[in-house]
Amino acid sequence: MGTPNETPPPSFSGKWWTYQKERFPLLAHGPLIAAFSACAVSYSSLLRQAPVPGWEMYFTAFVVCLLMFLQLRIADEFKDFEDDSRWRPYRAVPRGLVKLSELRVVFILAAAIQLGLVLWLDLRLLWVLGIAWTYLALMSVEFFCREWLKARPVVYLVSHMGIMPLVDFFGTACEWLPRAGKAPAGLGWFLAASFCNGIVIELGRKLRQPADEEEGVETYSALWGVQGGATVWVFMLFWTWYCALKASQAIGFAFPVSCGLGAVLLVAMAAVFGYAHRGMSGKKIEAVSAVWTLALYLLLGLVPLVLRR
Repeated sequence: MGTPNETPPPSFSGKWWTYQKERFPLLAHGPLIAAFSACAVSYSSLLRQAPVPGWEMYFTAFVVCLLMFLQLRIADEFKDFEDDSRWRPYRAVPRGLVKLSELRVVFILAAAIQLGLVLWLDLRLLWVLGIAWTYLALMSVEFFCREWLKARPVVYLVSHMGIMPLVDFFGTACEWLPRAGKAPAGLGWFLAASFCNGIVIELGRKLRQPADEEEGVETYSALWGVQGGATVWVFMLFWTWYCALKASQAIGFAFPVSCGLGAVLLVAMAAVFGYAHRGMSGKKIEAVSAVWTLALYLLLGLVPLVLRR
């Protein structure tokens, strides 16, 4: 029998519930990924002036995208294991909550579900999924140049955000491939907005006040300073806004997108001023990044689709 001070190990379901809360919180990620995937399907339909997409297109896009982002998290657990064990032993894998071998099984199960959904909706989606899988695999081994990338944080950031338009492209393919067989002209600005917004999210996650920095944890505030990191984040917000406006012009929805994102941008400017000049926590920047992302994908996809019905 254990001593009174021993903490009993969590149950099988309990440890996975804890893992998702800490490393892949569904309540936070789920709505954003739902908006992300639904926007991709809807935007493709709007671009082609096609009928409203079927539920199976939205369902496939959402589940495959959700599992793709989960796979990204699991890939990070593998490639960051040594650094986490040294600098962040409180995380789920280093402290022994889950094992890498268990996460490998989850990764494979996720891939099996993705494959099943693709075969169910349209076999031709397999090549689109294969492109995203290939890029994910290259990311997992840091494109075979880990030390070179680590020494160049901006290149590292840009190379890893390349997965965003690829996943978004898969989302659009869930609509255009079963119906038309080929991608519609005009997807470029939409995918560019997705790429820029991925950088907004990644920067927002890694901006902190000096007192909140952790040894061994690489952040953009440590790299560029509080004001420098805030400036780059705002710069990427404007680039995302510009790409979104260009994408919205193709579906005749530029004015609502301009006004809607402009309103969120005002909130973002107030938040970044508080962060850079009044010591506000970087968590606020992360929260605004999430609101910005939700607004972006709702305005480029679901809102115009609903209004056109």
